Amino acid sequence: MILLQVNQVARRFADNTLFEGVSFNIQNRDRIALVGRNGTGKSTLIKQIMGQEPLSEGEITQAKGLKIGYLEQHVAVDSPRTVWEEMVFALQDKLALRDQAQKAAENLAELADQPDSPAYKEALRQYDQIQEKLNEENVYAIESDIRTVLHGFHFYEADYDLPVASLSGGQKTRLAMSKLLLMDYDLLVLDEPTNHLDMGTLNWLEGFLQTYKGALLIVSHDRYFLNKVANQVVELRNKTAHLYKGNYDYYLKEKAARMTQEIKTYEKQQEEIAKLEDFIQKNIVRASTTKRAQSRRKQLEKMDRIAKPLADEKSPRIMFSAAKQSGDRVIEAQDLAIGYDPKAEPLADHINFDLRRQEALAIVGPNGIGKTTLLKTLIHQLPQLAGQIIDGTNVDLGYYDQNVNHLDPKLTVLETLWRAHDTTEEWKIRAILGSFLFSGETVEKNVAMLSGGEKARLSLALLATQHDNTLLLDEPTNHLDIDSKEVLEEALIDFDGTLLFVSHDRYFINRIATQVLEISEEGTKVYLGDYDYYLRKKAEAKEFEALKADDGVSKETSQTTDTSAATSSSQQRSYEEDKRLKKELRQLRQAVQTAADQVDQLDQNINHLHSQMLEANNSNDQDGLVKLSQSLDQAKADQDQAMEAWETASISLEEFYETYPDMNR
Repeated sequence: MILLQVNQVARRFADNTLFEGVSFNIQNRDRIALVGRNGTGKSTLIKQIMGQEPLSEGEITQAKGLKIGYLEQHVAVDSPRTVWEEMVFALQDKLALRDQAQKAAENLAELADQPDSPAYKEALRQYDQIQEKLNEENVYAIESDIRTVLHGFHFYEADYDLPVASLSGGQKTRLAMSKLLLMDYDLLVLDEPTNHLDMGTLNWLEGFLQTYKGALLIVSHDRYFLNKVANQVVELRNKTAHLYKGNYDYYLKEKAARMTQEIKTYEKQQEEIAKLEDFIQKNIVRASTTKRAQSRRKQLEKMDRIAKPLADEKSPRIMFSAAKQSGDRVIEAQDLAIGYDPKAEPLADHINFDLRRQEALAIVGPNGIGKTTLLKTLIHQLPQLAGQIIDGTNVDLGYYDQNVNHLDPKLTVLETLWRAHDTTEEWKIRAILGSFLFSGETVEKNVAMLSGGEKARLSLALLATQHDNTLLLDEPTNHLDIDSKEVLEEALIDFDGTLLFVSHDRYFINRIATQVLEISEEGTKVYLGDYDYYLRKKAEAKEFEALKADDGVSKETSQTTDTSAATSSSQQRSYEEDKRLKKELRQLRQAVQTAADQVDQLDQNINHLHSQMLEANNSNDQDGLVKLSQSLDQAKADQDQAMEAWETASISLEEFYETYPDMNR
């Protein structure tokens, strides 16, 4: 079922066209990522969908009764209530059903001695209707659902009585998201939902959205998030929309393939046009060949000419190279303690790692644990509080500061780079700046007038011209748009030196890191792989600990009372029964995820088959078309089975939660 349809929509400001001809549909359970460079109009299109911006052309239609939830970029809750009261208030319509059910039950009880009367039958009908709605809305699990979502956004039981007015800006934003996710919208529109969320919260949010019942339309610069959640991508590029039926990785591959095919098709037609024009020119004046030349001219006039494919707008050309090679051992930390005050408790201690040449070590950990402090300690900007830092031979350290405001605001862009390399000729400095998208009058702009993205590119230009063999990077993808991030990634992958970096960009970590260093309150641990490997190992360790805890439940623990209804119901079950239910829950969750992955994979296969059929049709390959059509029929049948399996597994999981609400934690 189509929930919302965008049809030939445009947005213009006087003579400037932001975008036009934008068309796509949103159907049940679609997960659509809206991507594009900064300034292409993503937020404007979202506001048009929400009725907050006018349409210059086209129309946007909605299904009757469509419920849309909208999370703006800088939304925050402003309320006189406490955290818990605010969540309950948002769901008061659902909670009112309980009172209605109670009254319906009382009415039915009063008429119990008149089972054949019309009044009793009407009361019974109303009671059944309300009970059905209670089950459909899962009303009796509301408190459990609230706790689950609040916990996912780092609001714990001790926070429930906090006044909303006392929360920080980031906490108010997370509370706004918590409310939105529990409201059962048909379509959820999220504009940069991952801003200000730590990695743990992002992982939880991805899992939650993967099983969300409604459809999703998401604008985000977090490519890892989009890869996990989206099953379609709409890209705003060259002032119009391009649709890709797959996740973010599929979009990147398919976009490159389409561009290659478009260029080939265009070049092939240009060759044909050149041959026709050459024949016409040589033969139009000859009596013996005039008719043939005139026929070719008509053929040329009737030809539907393909427009030259438009390349993406310019991306920066970033390159890092080392002036000299370091020794094999680059930096080693032995039982290192870090912080700002030697008299106070360290931010983190027992830090150990051994970084070797051409390795790339990503530093991860909760906010405030000391990741930036560690980098500043390693470059000797801060003294270590304990332990040792051993620098290798011939190591030249280059540092990228996430605070791009450290640049002198009074200098121009040209002066900033030239002062760092005052013996270099001006034309060379301008050429370097040009590769980082600073050209013409832009190089004369004062640094104070630059945007965050421009300051980030200028800082990267400064770093690249130092030619250090070891780069320490603090959140290098902050302020960069997606294209600039991808260019930076390619440059760092090609870099012949060593990397040590802090980043919240999980896609970036996955592409760059050969190791992950996790800093926690207990110390540090090194994982010899990328971010996905790190997550897998963390999950395995957590599951192992859970199994140990299950096997080691003591009689004293099992007898401990708890005031919550969820814990009480859990304690009423035997240990063996509780263990069996946990295993069943893991199996149900796995079945839902496996089926969902299979549906997505088959959807990608079907899209690929459609592309192959189009190519076969263009080349008049009838045998190939027949085989591809058979494969398409089979893929669609497999998809129907996979969708049925997903629905069955999802229903089973919901029924499990309804039966055992305390397990939904």
